[in-house]
Amino acid sequence: MRVISRKRLREFWKVHPDAEAALKSWYKVVKNSAWKSPHELAGTIHGVDPVKVSSGNTVSVFNIARNNYRLVAHIHFDKQRAFVLRVMTHKEYDREKWKDEL
Repeated sequence: MRVISRKRLREFWKVHPDAEAALKSWYKVVKNSAWKSPHELAGTIHGVDPVKVSSGNTVSVFNIARNNYRLVAHIHFDKQRAFVLRVMTHKEYDREKWKDEL
C-alpha cells in the first residue's frame, strides 16, 4: 500500500514528539499491507473505525499512541493507496469539526 503523504505524519510528531514511534509504526504496517477491503483492514489493525464524513465518503479513523491521537485516512483498496487526511489530538477529534471539512 502506498501512503500519501508521510509529510503529515512528520509535521504532527514535530509538535507531538510522543506520537512519533506510534506514527512510524502505523506507517510501516500500512506500507507493508495489501488490504483488499475494509474487512481485511479491520482484521489486521485493531483500533480502526469507519466514519462517514459530510462529503458522503467513508474514512478510516485509527487510534494512535494508546488512543491519545487519531489519524484519519481515506483508503483506496482498489488502487492500494492510503491518503493521510488528518492527524489530530483526541480533543480535536472529539470536536468533530473535521467531519465537516472532509
